[in-house]
Amino acid sequence: MNRRTVRRTLVAVPLSIALSLPLAACGSSETAGSAVAAEVSADLGVQPELPPTDESAPEELVTDDVVVGDGAEAVEGTTVAVKYVGAFYETGEEFDSSWSRGEDEVLTVTLGAGQVIPGFDQGVTGMQVGGRRVVTIPSDLGYGPTGQGPIPGDATLVFVIDLVEVSA
Repeated sequence: MNRRTVRRTLVAVPLSIALSLPLAACGSSETAGSAVAAEVSADLGVQPELPPTDESAPEELVTDDVVVGDGAEAVEGTTVAVKYVGAFYETGEEFDSSWSRGEDEVLTVTLGAGQVIPGFDQGVTGMQVGGRRVVTIPSDLGYGPTGQGPIPGDATLVFVIDLVEVSA
C-alpha cells in the first residue's frame, strides 16, 4: 500500500455537492499506509465500506493506494470516470456514493477544471486505470468552515475512489 501526503494548496474552486472532486498533487512524500485504508476491500467489483476510526484526522491531503492500477494515468487536463464512496472520516458514515445509484454508475470530471472540490481532484491525479485509492481530505481542501448540503463545516472527508477510465 502506498501513501502520499500532499502539502496543502490554496485553490479557489466553486464547491459542488455533486461530489465531483479533482486537481493535481504536488510535493508528496511516501509514508506507511493508514489503518482506514488497510480495512478497505481490494475487490473492485464490490462497493467499498469505510470503517470508523479513532485516529486523529490529518491536516493535509492523504492518499493510500489499496489497488495500484496498470492502465492509463490520470493527469491534469484528462477526463476521468470514477466510482466512489464518500464518508465522514471519524464515523465512516457514508454521505454519497456512485455505487448507490447503480453498479455501473460513474462520475465523469476533467481534472484541474474546478468541477469538484480540490482534495478530490488532487486525490485522483496520479492514479492509473484499474486502481482503488483511499483519499482523506481535510476541510480546507473540501467544503471548508461552512460545509454544503449534508457536509457540516470543518468536516474531514474520506473517499474510496476506483479509476474506471481516462480519456484526453
